[in-house]
Amino acid sequence: MFADYHVHTHFSDDSTYPMEDVVKDAIYMGMDEICFTDHVDYGIKVDWDSGQDIIYRAGEPMANVDYPAYAKQIGILRKRYGNQITIRMGMEFGMQMHTIPQFETLYDRYPFDFIILSVHQVEDQEFWTQDFQRGRTQQEYNERYYEEILNLVKNYQHYSVLGHLDLIVRYDEKGVYPFESVKSYVEEILKEVIRNGKGIEVNTSSYRYGLSDTTPSREILRLYRELGGRIITLGSDSHKPEHLGACMDETKEVLKSIGFDSFCTYDKMQPIFHAL
Repeated sequence: MFADYHVHTHFSDDSTYPMEDVVKDAIYMGMDEICFTDHVDYGIKVDWDSGQDIIYRAGEPMANVDYPAYAKQIGILRKRYGNQITIRMGMEFGMQMHTIPQFETLYDRYPFDFIILSVHQVEDQEFWTQDFQRGRTQQEYNERYYEEILNLVKNYQHYSVLGHLDLIVRYDEKGVYPFESVKSYVEEILKEVIRNGKGIEVNTSSYRYGLSDTTPSREILRLYRELGGRIITLGSDSHKPEHLGACMDETKEVLKSIGFDSFCTYDKMQPIFHAL
């Protein structure tokens, strides 16, 4: 099974990759299944139809997915290419505790197959701009990041997997913070995830970002398995053609070396297991 479960298109404000081109490219690559997971980040972005002023950064609009157009386009592509590839409708919910009500409303509006719960910002401060880290020690911003994730998994259930669990590593200019220093947070997060029948993703973008470990790290993956975690999805976090489906074979080998024997795709929010 060749599937990519973290894929962005022109419906995300940080991508210009046309959705139909993604499908055509996936078919050409021999992909069996693809799940679109375009960005929604309440707190720092608004909906197109919200009536609020849209903020522009570097000339590009900071706005969430155009939901009706998104769902319609996926329906069209399923009819057009459904005999060649399975197409699932997902989203990446960039959540914070104070935005939970908005995501609850959105989730109820559409028949999602799959939801990635990600944390891209805390207190409306983004990581990639260093706004969140600025003014905090490395210990403070790492602990605050995992604290937010722990609170979210305790208070929100309409998701499938946690996306790029140790994302903060990608944007930590002070280097990799010792895992032992945040292990207690991560362990509680993983226990809650497993208790609620959810999973985690392995995000293969770690290869293109040149990180020293997988995302999440091998230490986190080992801990997840030791705690009884079995639900894992694989996603490229693609925004461009060259990202799509990247490094899946390498990632499967890493998972096998840790002791996993399967990964998941989703249909109507239910996991389907496949041999690695």
